[in-house]
Amino acid sequence: MTEKIILASGSPFRKAMLVNAGVAIEAVPAEVNERALEAPLKDSGVSPEDVALVLAEAKATEVSERKPGALVLGCDQTLSLGDEVFHKPADMEGARRHLLALSGKTHQLNSAVVLARDGAVLWRHVNVASLTMRKLDPAFIGRHLARVGAKALSSVGAYQIEGEGIQLFEKIEGDYFTIVGLPLLPVLAKLRDLGAIDG
Repeated sequence: MTEKIILASGSPFRKAMLVNAGVAIEAVPAEVNERALEAPLKDSGVSPEDVALVLAEAKATEVSERKPGALVLGCDQTLSLGDEVFHKPADMEGARRHLLALSGKTHQLNSAVVLARDGAVLWRHVNVASLTMRKLDPAFIGRHLARVGAKALSSVGAYQIEGEGIQLFEKIEGDYFTIVGLPLLPVLAKLRDLGAIDG
C-alpha cells in the first residue's frame, strides 16, 4: 500500500525527481521565514549541514501540522565555502559576486531531507557534495549570466549543473540528486522502510 507524500517545497526540480522516480506527491510549499530561522544560528558555530537540517525540519513540520496524518518531506540545501554560507542571489549582480567568489575554489552543497507526520520528525538525513569550479574570467562570467538569465537566481550557487552551469566546473564529487537538492536514493530507501512506497 503506497501513500501520497507531500513535498514541502515549491522546487520544480525536487518535484520532478520524485515524480520521475514514480513517487506520488503533492507539492505544498512551507510557510517559513528561512532567514529568520537561520539568523540565530549564524554565530552559534552550527555547521552548514545542520543549518540545512534545521530549515528542512522547519518546512516538514510546518506543513505536516497543516496536513494531519500526511507524510511530509521537507528539504533544504546550503552552499558552504569554508565558513561562509551562500544564499540564492537577489539579483544578477549578486549572482556575479557568487560566481566570482566560487571561481577556482571547491565548495560544498549540503542537501538535507526530513520526513515528518503530524508535527513529529520521523527521519533526518544530509548528503554532501563537493564541487570544484574552474577559474572563471570575469568577462566570461558576465557572458554566462547574460545567456542563462534569471535561472541564475533560482539556486544558491547561481548555477544549475543540469543546464549550462555544468560548464563552470572542473571536478564534482557527489551524486547528481544531492547537487540538484534532494538526496534521492536515501529518501527512496526510507520511504520503502516506512511502507510509503512499494518495495
